[in-house]
Formats: sequence, C-alpha cells, structure tokens
Amino acid sequence: MDKMRTQVLSPSDTEVFAHAVRLLRAGKVIAFPTDTVYGIGANGFDERAIEQLFVVKARERGKAIPYLFASIDDLARVARDVSAAARRLAAAFWPGGLTLVVPASARVPKILIADGDTVAVRVPNHPTTRALIEVLGAPLAATSANLSGGRDPANAQEVLAQLDGRLPLILDGGATRGNVPSTVVDVTVEPPVIRRVGVIPVAEIERVLAGQVKQ
Repeated sequence: MDKMRTQVLSPSDTEVFAHAVRLLRAGKVIAFPTDTVYGIGANGFDERAIEQLFVVKARERGKAIPYLFASIDDLARVARDVSAAARRLAAAFWPGGLTLVVPASARVPKILIADGDTVAVRVPNHPTTRALIEVLGAPLAATSANLSGGRDPANAQEVLAQLDGRLPLILDGGATRGNVPSTVVDVTVEPPVIRRVGVIPVAEIERVLAGQVKQ
C-alpha cells in the first residue's frame, strides 16, 4: 500500500475529534483507544472502508471483524434477532468486556462476517470510542491496531511503531490496560455458549442467565 503521513493527536481537542469523524465518514481507517487495547476502525456500514481494515493490518481475508457500538440501542441495527438472553447480558455488562455473537441482519456487509450469518458485537467502556460511534451514526468495524500477528498495542506509540504510514490518524488517549480480552458469549444458540473466557468471569455470566449457559 502507498505510505501516508500518520498523525498522532489528542481526541480531547475538539478539532481533532471532528477531523477523526470526517475521516471515518470518508471511508478512512483510524486508530483509537478502547477499554482493552488500541483498535483500528472504519465505518461499519461501508464495505470499501472495511476492506481497508484488511489492507492496513495486512490481515488475511476471510476473517470476521467485530462491531463496536455506542450503546445497547445499536444492537437492533445489526442483529436479525435479539434474544432475551442477549438483552439480559447486554443490560448487565455493557459498556464493558462482554462480546455477544448474534445473528447478523441483511444490513451487515458480508466482508465483515466472512460470508457467515453471525456477527460479534460489543459496547466498549471508553468514552472516546463511544463518542466516535455516536457522532458517526454507525457502528465501528474494529480490530486491534497492529499488523496481523503483531503485538496488541497498549498505547499510541506502540500503534505508530507498527502502523506508521498505513493510516492517517492515531487518537492518543493515553495508556490502556493492555491485552485483557473480552468474554465472548454466543447467544445464537439455546442455551448460550461461552466461546472465550475473558475479563468477565463465567460465574457472572451464569448469574445473569440463571445458570443457563454452556462452556
């Protein structure tokens, strides 16, 4: 890919934040902090923008990419069906370290879900990320801000070390807590299945679902 100038700027500056939103609306990929690691994201309803995520990361095609939401209200925009279990879990743990696997609606670009029929979704517990999504008016297709196979970055300088020249903007929100993964629960099946144990303990998931969960 052609190299470009990569700026590292603070999202607390209102002009910088507005610039970030303009880039996303123009189909560009930017990097930003989340409650786990730094991520890169693009407009989740723009197929060409999602394609650029694969280019920026040098990521193999055919790997699904999750959505980040601003709030639980976004769930109905991309899920074909929202089960009672999904609603209970989202209400209990969003924003936070819970990823739900839900049936994808026809609105979800096929490239995002690798031609499958489910999509992974989360509301991050980070105000910058949620503000970007809210102002953009669309979920972010987002993944970790590293080259494929590289170290997950915990700060903006670690993003720059891997992705300098590959994207126009890195929003520097300070250090994140590092690579603590979210807990992934598949709510497309009954009972729901825990696909990955992460920051939210299994016991907490079971408590919300009254024990109706598989591992």
